[in-house]
Formats: sequence, structure tokens, C-alpha cells
Amino acid sequence: MVKVTVVGRVSDGLPLAQGLRYMNEEYGYLSCYRQQAEFILQEISRGALTASKMNIIVDHFCFNYLVEKGVVFIVLCESTYPRKLAFHYLQDIQKEFEKFDKTLIGKITRPYSFVKFDGIIANISRQYIDTRTQANLSKFNANRKQDLDVASEDIYNIVERKRNSETMRRVPGTPQPESTIWCSPRLEELKEMAH
Repeated sequence: MVKVTVVGRVSDGLPLAQGLRYMNEEYGYLSCYRQQAEFILQEISRGALTASKMNIIVDHFCFNYLVEKGVVFIVLCESTYPRKLAFHYLQDIQKEFEKFDKTLIGKITRPYSFVKFDGIIANISRQYIDTRTQANLSKFNANRKQDLDVASEDIYNIVERKRNSETMRRVPGTPQPESTIWCSPRLEELKEMAH
């Protein structure tokens, strides 16, 4: 099942849109995964993740992302959710996103301020809730022989590389501020778990 969706710009790592914001008990734990999606977006933006499609494993979930024309589409699904369907979902989101004026997208300066797109994400995600619908089974079975060319990684390896790259950049004797990416309590936990 699709849990979290984030759309962002590659050029500066700014998150532009997300699905509808749910205010229930599930929202609490999903907000930490949204922070992880933002971390992945930042890593793509800085060039640390170069694959145009990737599957990132975290806990009993996985992030799948697709980079198209300077925009990143990220979705968090349960680890049992078919990866092929997750990428169909991302492609549907990407096709809808392309219908918007690119100059408007470039003018956005505040995170998640492209609220017009949040409703579109919610509508598309509803179509992917049940993997057994006829439409989803057709997508899943289409081009069955064609395997997805998708890189796979564990979130803890990505966090560790980020931490190591920050350590290497520091010049001895020159105090530098900690990266703001670690200000998130959940990402601090990830950093500690990576040790």
C-alpha cells in the first residue's frame, strides 16, 4: 500500500508536493518517514544518489523513487507491495505533473507549497490501494518478462555514506557546523543505528 508520496526538485532539493496530510494515529509514525523521504531528496539533489530509479529499504517499508526531467517522485510502500506497481504509480504521478507549467514549478520557494498537486496525488494513490484490482493486475502483468532496471540500497548505508562524507569534508582545527540534515530526531536515530 502507498503510504507517503513526496515530489521535489532535483536542482535544490525543495519538496514541492505530497499526498493529502492525514491527521490520525498513522500520521505520527508516517511523519518520520516523510523526513526520510526529504533526506533522500536532498541526497539526490547533492548528487550522492545518481540512479534515475531506486528502491531503498527501510524497516519493513521501502522507498521507491523516479527522477524525470529535474523532478524527483518518491513513494513509501510496505515492503510486500509489488515494486512494479510502485513504479507504475510514480509514472502516473509524473505524467500528471508534466501537465503543469514548468515556469510555475520553478517559482515555488516554500516547501510543500504546490498544494494543487496534493489532491492529484491523493486521487492517484487511491487507485493503487488494492493490488488485486483488475487495473492493477493488468499493470503488474504487462511486460512481465521485462524486469525493472532498478538499483536497490539500504537507508542505513546511505546515512552512513552521508555521515562519512561530512566527516571527510571537515578540516582539522576548523570548527564547522553540523549539517542541518541531522537536526531531525528520526535521522539522528538512523545515524546512531548505522554505527
